[in-house]
Amino acid sequence: MDEELRTLTERVRAEVEVGAAGYERLLASDSVDELAAVLTEPGQPLWARELAAFRLGVAGDRRAFESLVLLLNHRDPPRCASAAYALARLGDPRTARAAAALATNELRVAYALHPVRLLVELRAPESVPALITTLERRLRPHDPYRRVALACVEGLGALGDTRARTVLNECLAHPNLAEAAVHALARIPGQR
Repeated sequence: MDEELRTLTERVRAEVEVGAAGYERLLASDSVDELAAVLTEPGQPLWARELAAFRLGVAGDRRAFESLVLLLNHRDPPRCASAAYALARLGDPRTARAAAALATNELRVAYALHPVRLLVELRAPESVPALITTLERRLRPHDPYRRVALACVEGLGALGDTRARTVLNECLAHPNLAEAAVHALARIPGQR
């Protein structure tokens, strides 16, 4: 069993109160149609929708896209993490645009960490502009979203795009980001 699926199933198993047979059925099912039906059937618990969407996403079935994007923006970080993992493997061309929209949404910035990390993994055309925008907003005095800012700095370094130089240089003046910014700048081609 894949490590991410094992982590998800252990977490979901703890949530299952009623319907343990349904849990085992979803875990064992090889039918993508059965899994997809869980996403649209009324009254399905969140754990069932999450497990079905994850399994469909990893299998490359695009019917999971909307559910995974909703989970990527969930208040529970483990749900966000499993959704990001599945979305990275889904292969849907809408994924980067959705992750960029979530990462740059100031009303949901508290939940932007996993969309930021997903953008770095996708290396899509939307990735660098979204990370720059998100990071610029985090450079305000007393911004409480240091982990999101740090993920942006590290992600921009990993992507190594020259467009990030300006914002990374601005990060040098922020003690919480300066060391990461130095490392990120060192990964940008042509940086002195």
